[in-house]
Amino acid sequence: MNAGLQVEADFHYIEKPSRKPGVFLHDGKAEERSERTPGDAVRTMSVLDARVVADTLSLDREGVRLVGHESRVRDFHDAAEVRSVYYPEVERLVRTATGAVRVLVFDHNVRSDDPERHSPDVHPPVRFVHNDYTHDSGPQRVHDLVPDEAEDLLTRRFAVINVWKPISGPVRGAPLAVCSGDTIAAGDLVPLDLVYPDRTGEIYAFLHSPGHRWFYVPEMRADEAMLLKCYDSMQDGRTRFTAHSAFDDPTSPDDAPPRESIEARSLAFFDA
Repeated sequence: MNAGLQVEADFHYIEKPSRKPGVFLHDGKAEERSERTPGDAVRTMSVLDARVVADTLSLDREGVRLVGHESRVRDFHDAAEVRSVYYPEVERLVRTATGAVRVLVFDHNVRSDDPERHSPDVHPPVRFVHNDYTHDSGPQRVHDLVPDEAEDLLTRRFAVINVWKPISGPVRGAPLAVCSGDTIAAGDLVPLDLVYPDRTGEIYAFLHSPGHRWFYVPEMRADEAMLLKCYDSMQDGRTRFTAHSAFDDPTSPDDAPPRESIEARSLAFFDA
């Protein structure tokens, strides 16, 4: 990546565990289930300006793309409006960006860095290095969401694509950083259980590597969005998983407004 704005910031990885780690999620509270807590290995990394190479970013190489998107949603805190207006927007966005023949948006999270805004419907930014799906939990999501079609759909390529965008901007506090997928090795991935009252999900935490290349979009605007590949069924050398995390930008002013953002998750299905 060419030089542009560069900052030094702390990222919260995980130390190598002796057994599979997990987090219990009950009543909005998280409780770790391991001698290793996600984020217990803090490493200072350079974070580069993604705008410098925005036109060359690829979902199949870096695992991320920056696109323009002006949403018609008036209130992102209105879940019904998000489902009726934003979900179709995201489906069109992902189809255009990936060439998928079918896209299904299946959930979303609204996040705020303002503790007073936190509620069952508004979550804080995630400040440890992670990816939302694993080799096993990606296909399981297809079984969960479209059980009658899953066996047929899983015979062809599919991907899980997250769409992340600011609700208001520019984002100056707790921006989202992405680790370029082509700098992640298979040995960096650590499966981690998320244990809910009614089900268990699985995500990846990450071991630190000095070769990881991080970048972010400084002062990202509300008319921009990042597409992140969180799973790809193809195992042909392309990026399958994308590590990401909120981080504390040392250039952020002390009076920066709290970050508010929305992330929508989608399944993208392909012909082959």
